[in-house]
Formats: sequence, structure tokens, C-alpha cells
Amino acid sequence: MLESIYLREHREEAEQRLTKRNIDAKALLDTARDLDDVRRNTQQDLDARLAELNLLSRTIGDLMKSGKKDEAESARATTIELKGRTATLKDQLDAAEKALQDHLCTIPNAPHSKVPAGRTPEENVTVMQEGAIPELGPDAKPHWELGEDYGILHMDLGVKVTGAGFPVYSGQGAKLQRALIAFFLDKAIEAGYREYIPPHMVNAESAFATGQLPDKEGQMYHATVDGLYLIPTAEVPITNLYRNDLLEASALPIKMVGYTPCFRREAGSYGAHVRGLNRVHQFDKVEIVRIEKPENSYAVLEEMVEHVKGLLRTLELPFRQLLLCGGDMGFSSAMTYDMEVWSAAQQRWLEVSSISNFETFQSNRLKLRVKGDDKKNRLAHTLNGSALALARIVAALMENNQTPEGIRIPKALQPYTGFAMIQK
Repeated sequence: MLESIYLREHREEAEQRLTKRNIDAKALLDTARDLDDVRRNTQQDLDARLAELNLLSRTIGDLMKSGKKDEAESARATTIELKGRTATLKDQLDAAEKALQDHLCTIPNAPHSKVPAGRTPEENVTVMQEGAIPELGPDAKPHWELGEDYGILHMDLGVKVTGAGFPVYSGQGAKLQRALIAFFLDKAIEAGYREYIPPHMVNAESAFATGQLPDKEGQMYHATVDGLYLIPTAEVPITNLYRNDLLEASALPIKMVGYTPCFRREAGSYGAHVRGLNRVHQFDKVEIVRIEKPENSYAVLEEMVEHVKGLLRTLELPFRQLLLCGGDMGFSSAMTYDMEVWSAAQQRWLEVSSISNFETFQSNRLKLRVKGDDKKNRLAHTLNGSALALARIVAALMENNQTPEGIRIPKALQPYTGFAMIQK
């Protein structure tokens, strides 16, 4: 959530940045200013009445001591009126603060100056591309057909047990999943991340703090009896480990990693482009999360991107890096890079990671602050990235490495799988 003081003191900058999202930034910020004016004026009025009440209370004591009983009684009558007025003002202030906070929750994060303006994914900027594009023969198959042929991926069984979009892995397919999870976790731990196993459900406060609520409420599975949400990513519970915390500057940076299943309703997703593992309701993912000093966060963003690139190189997958335009970024992000791998059988790029800097947007909701060297508390910057999401990685590995002898496993992954080839 953007801070109201930032929107007030840096109005022109905020409007320019938000305009990159192709929204009516002026109207949103005008409303925020008007609601903040009401809050500030109500607060000033309340403070003045409380000061007047305190002064009168002291005056009554002085009047009684000096024998001016009538004047003291008159002052007491005035204090009764003031107490009624302050009670009303407190209610008005609560309402004004709620109205302002409710409106601020509808304003997305302000894109960084490097973020290009744009409306659609087609306006994202390709930063780099690496790796040879595999050339497959005419008999090449997409991963959903390969999965059935080799008996390792069963979309139909998922439909039977749960519904569409819930894959079942078996045999070497299941072991490939476990191997990738262990591989990604080990690489993150080698890079200095501390591993966590967080809950797979969160409360509404946690979902709000990282920006899923109210923006993505319809995209999360909601256990209504208990008011809990199945997590769409490990980012949500891991980041919330530091909700309402005041950290010493010496505690930063904080580097966390966790594996979880992820659950997304993906409402409205239909068509050939979402077949097989391209878009599912449950998938496995290893997530890296950072809490940083504001002055370091953009250098850290690039460091996280390099970590993901290293994973993709080791898996021998051709990939490209995109800088998302304002209209294609997530609600909470100030800047996002997407990493995509080439799917040889489908002849298309598949997103396998998003790496984002949220600046203070999440920490403002989290109330996550850092005590500076100047003893002043300021909001931390939070970042996260997929390192990596397994479903589409598995799809690309299966398709790109299909041979007449079987599906080849990248060399770096073989110590984790225990086999070099998936065979029928």
C-alpha cells in the first residue's frame, strides 16, 4: 500500500509513475488527497478540543482553590460539552481513517522509473535471450502427450480425483518433481538463503499484507468456515513471518527460501494455450524472499535475477528475460522481471519465474520497519522471485529433451533423479 505522506508530498511523481499502468491516476490521487484532507482536518480539530479540555481541567482546580466556585461550575459545564464533542470527533476520525485506508487499498504500487509504459504483454521489453533453440523432428510431441506415453504425467487422473488443472505424477515423473524441488532448494541455500517450511494456508491479515487481498480475492481458494486461504505462492506466508516487526539495521539483509505447493483458481483460463501443465490450479514452486534496506533493493533485484538465470543455465534450457510494462505488472509490484523458457514442441515461450521489487508497498501493510543508524524507523523493502516454478519447467524439460531413446535428464539434475533418461 502506498503511503499517504508519499502521495501528498510527491504527488506529481506518484501520478507519473502510476500513469504507466494505464489507469486514471489523477482521479485516484485526487480522491486520496481529499480523504486525507478530511482525516487531517478532523485530527487537528480533535487535537485542539483535547488541548482545550486539558487546559479547562487545570483551570477548574485553580478556580476551586481560589474559592471561585461559580466559575469552576461553569467551566465544568463547558468540559462536559467538550467531552461530547471530542467523542464525536474521535468517531469521525476513525471513519475518516478507514475511508482513506480503504481507498489506498485500491491504488496499485507505483512503477519504477525504468518500467516501460504499456497495456499488454506484447509491450513488455526483452532484456536478453540465451541458449540454443532446440530443433525437434516432425514426430515431436507436447508434454501432455509425452506424459501419457511414458506413464509419468496423468491429467485425466487429476480430473477424476479433483477436477481439471490438478495433475498427477507417477514413477519417474514423481521423482523428477522431487529432484527439481531438492535441486532448487540446495542452490538457494548455497546462495545464502535460509530454508523455511511455512503453512500452506494463511489468514486474511497475511493475504492482505502481501497484496493478495482485496485485489486477488477471487483467484484464491477460500476455506470459508475458518476464514483461511490456500496460498497462491510461498511468498505470502514467508514474507508474513516478519509482519509487525521492527528490525535492527544489522539484521538485514534477510534471505529466505521455501518450497510449497501453490493453489490458484485461474478463473476464466481456457483454450489451447493452457493445456497440460501450462496453467494448472495446483503446482509446486520454490520461492526466494528478501527483506532489504531501501538503498540496496534494486541491486538485490538484479542479484535475484542472476540466481534464476544460473538455475536455467544449469538445466540447459533456452530462456529469455522480460521487463514487464506497467499494464502487465502485478498489483503490488514496483518492478518485475519475468523469466521464460522455450517450449520446443509447442513453439512458444513459457513463464517460469517472476522476480519483483515491491519497495515499501508490502512493508507498509506488514508494518515491517527497520531502525536506521539515525535511530529513525523506516519501512523496509521486500522482494521475491520464483526459483523456480516446477510445472512449466517440467513441461519444457520433457519437450526439449525428447529423443527416440527417451527423455534426457540434464546432467546437473541426474544426481538428484538417480537416472539419466526417462524411459517407457
